[in-house]
Amino acid sequence: MYIGRVKGTVTSTIKHKLYTGHKLLLVARLNLDGSESSTYDICLDDVHAGVGDVVVVLDEGGSARQVIQKRGTGPARAVIIGIVDAVELSGA
Repeated sequence: MYIGRVKGTVTSTIKHKLYTGHKLLLVARLNLDGSESSTYDICLDDVHAGVGDVVVVLDEGGSARQVIQKRGTGPARAVIIGIVDAVELSGA
């Protein structure tokens, strides 16, 4: 699980049935100082996030499929499960 920033949308005219009803968003992982890393994921959106939103991403396939209520196998590895309002670091 990690915090990231939505950088854009991914459009696909042909896609796996697992993706039906979900947007695909490009998410950049964030470092502890809030800067973007060079690591990106294409994520299923389960919370109606938008470009620029800071989000919580669950990046483990089995758990991702459970969140979107699909059992069995399918090409899902990362799903956005929350929109972040604030982050507070202590002791640093």
